[in-house]
Amino acid sequence: MQLMTHLGFTGQCEEAFRFYETCLGGKIAMMMKYGESPMAAQTEEAWRDKIMHAALYVGDAVIMGADAPPGRGSKPSGFCAAIQLKGDEEAEAKRIFAALSEGANVQMPLAPTFWAKQFGMLIDRYGTPWMVNCGVMQ
Repeated sequence: MQLMTHLGFTGQCEEAFRFYETCLGGKIAMMMKYGESPMAAQTEEAWRDKIMHAALYVGDAVIMGADAPPGRGSKPSGFCAAIQLKGDEEAEAKRIFAALSEGANVQMPLAPTFWAKQFGMLIDRYGTPWMVNCGVMQ
């Protein structure tokens, strides 16, 4: 079994996934628009360029996402997309946190804590909450 994160958007999925691809150093493996799907004829014309399914590979992990049809989207609540890095990856944690922080609401700046070498929290410019955790303090 593999657990994956699926992120919901209300029209910004493609832009967000291209941003995440750069921030996380991943590779977009799939990005299907509603207009390219078997549901194209049932989709409002204005929504056909929005994303029905996206998949971003970052190492062995996959982040999926989509634009929710009008009236069906909701703000993320009660979760964070969490990034765990090894203790010797502090520079990468700082790079990722700085990249995700562009236009974000930083809730807790990246800093050492009693449980990790580096930890920080933010809500990015697309409304997705993130936690970056680097290593475990010994």
